[in-house]
Amino acid sequence: MNRILKAFVILFISSCQSDGSTSDSQTLTSQNLIDTSIEQTKELKLVWSDEFEGTSLNLDNWSFELGDGCPSLCGWGNNELQIYTDKNHRLEDGVLVISAKKDDQGYFTSSRIITKAKQEFQYGRIETRIKVPSGAGLWPAFWALGNDIDTNSWPDCGEIDIMEYVGRKPGEVFTSIHTRSSYGNTINTQTIPSPNIEDDFHVYAIEWNEYFIEFFLDENKVYTYSPQIKNKDTWPFNKPFFVILNLAIGGNFGGPVANNITFPKDYFIDYVRVYQY
Repeated sequence: MNRILKAFVILFISSCQSDGSTSDSQTLTSQNLIDTSIEQTKELKLVWSDEFEGTSLNLDNWSFELGDGCPSLCGWGNNELQIYTDKNHRLEDGVLVISAKKDDQGYFTSSRIITKAKQEFQYGRIETRIKVPSGAGLWPAFWALGNDIDTNSWPDCGEIDIMEYVGRKPGEVFTSIHTRSSYGNTINTQTIPSPNIEDDFHVYAIEWNEYFIEFFLDENKVYTYSPQIKNKDTWPFNKPFFVILNLAIGGNFGGPVANNITFPKDYFIDYVRVYQY
């Protein structure tokens, strides 16, 4: 069934089943379904990418966030254990490798890189191909924050967690949305059972427009965020966002670090690509 015809079928079903509810997870309005189906018939074109070729990180694309997040966000707001440096990474055979390390005194280091003020995007497909490290206490992520975070603090700036993995829950990955109407307990989220996800590279992506954000794992759609009522509390996604890659250790979500983990542990990122209509 082509996308436009499918939209009209969904429109008919939605008009018959509407119950007047206004929760964040509601489906799109009828007009939005028609508009987005037409948009999706257009071809996505690559507008930016980092393929991590060469021997050093391209600083036209990325900046490092350093330290432990103090003074305002000790532990980066999540009681994380790592200190972020600009040394815990390397480029190797066209792949970015972020390494979590533990020194002789028991301190953890890692890296966190962002495209803020360098490469920011509003709408389109944001995609990466990555291989996550295994081990309880490790917390690699690929995510995005609203570019107005300095004046419109979290969660009001909005957060899109395209991929999170926590080693204490092997064989699962997580996608989530954080807004003023949904944060803390993370109401708008999806846990994706993925046996042996740690063993190989996988593609994680979102497709985002003014009506919804769809999440994909290896081209399979796994979650859609599409609030029927869009306001500053439910939809801070009508502005540019910047991308973040990091490997956290411990923390509220990462959990305790297992005693049997041998460091360093590596997080492999093959590329990051952005497509738009």
